[in-house]
Amino acid sequence: MKPYVIGLDLGGTNSVFGIVDANANVIAETSVKTRGHGPVEQYVADCVEALKVIIDKVGGIDKIQGMGIGAPNGNYYTNCIEYAPNLPWGDGKIPLGQMFSDALGIPVAMTNDANAAAMGEMAYGAAKGMKNFIMITLGTGVGSGIVCDGKMVYGSDGLAGELGHVRVKADGRECGCGRKGCLETYCSATGVARTAREILTTTDTPTLLREIPLDQIESKDVSIAAGKGDEVAKSIMDFTGRLLGSACADFACFNSPEAFIFFGGLVKAGDLIMDPIRKGYDENILKCYKGKAKMLVSQLDDAKAAVLGASALAWEL
Repeated sequence: MKPYVIGLDLGGTNSVFGIVDANANVIAETSVKTRGHGPVEQYVADCVEALKVIIDKVGGIDKIQGMGIGAPNGNYYTNCIEYAPNLPWGDGKIPLGQMFSDALGIPVAMTNDANAAAMGEMAYGAAKGMKNFIMITLGTGVGSGIVCDGKMVYGSDGLAGELGHVRVKADGRECGCGRKGCLETYCSATGVARTAREILTTTDTPTLLREIPLDQIESKDVSIAAGKGDEVAKSIMDFTGRLLGSACADFACFNSPEAFIFFGGLVKAGDLIMDPIRKGYDENILKCYKGKAKMLVSQLDDAKAAVLGASALAWEL
């Protein structure tokens, strides 16, 4: 086993690389803008040039076990990014894993960003030692990574586990996926802001949120107001958490998890969001599962979690 792996957190704006050791220490980092390179081949070439600098710092490519990539619509089975709407290289299948492998001369594995987060949590964080858990990422959308019997659930095509697109309201809010009522339209950071705007435009209840221009309200504004005791903001957090907890009660039916682990900016609200999640879960869980699953917050550093998660894939290569 070689001493280091590379993790790539590939986002719509930035691509962040880290060289990671077996103790989850990020030894060296670099980043490249995801856009502005032209064709994907040039993007890979530019990334490799940036990587060479930090690879040399750890003794060269011979010290690297492999590379893991966490990317939107990354498919573990095909090592391709498939139809990712927020990336600049078209809407087809992009064999990015193989392209990096050919350019660097090391094995490369890929998965989607939420699965990468779950892998990181299992290797380095709150899920260390667990074999059955569900990772829920609460960001712009709601992502999820499902682990059963110590293995990621990828399904028949590598795309399993899109719990953010489970419908929680039959004729609810329109979702970017084209359907209505998806969980992420309510329980993501975007969903929280959406709930706030709906309340402000349909009621005249006094709230600190009215001090913010309607189109500029973000989930953190709701969290801050709730922390100050604002009743409207607290009700938004309660609605969001209970709905998410209720959905998790349904999710428990297919893998009876030891824990649900929550990650993302929304989780920084602490008990303001976690207590309603627990209540929503406890009120809706089947009796046979009651009291078994823990509701945990990720132990990974926000700034490095995605890179660590992607790097965890590479230790298996």
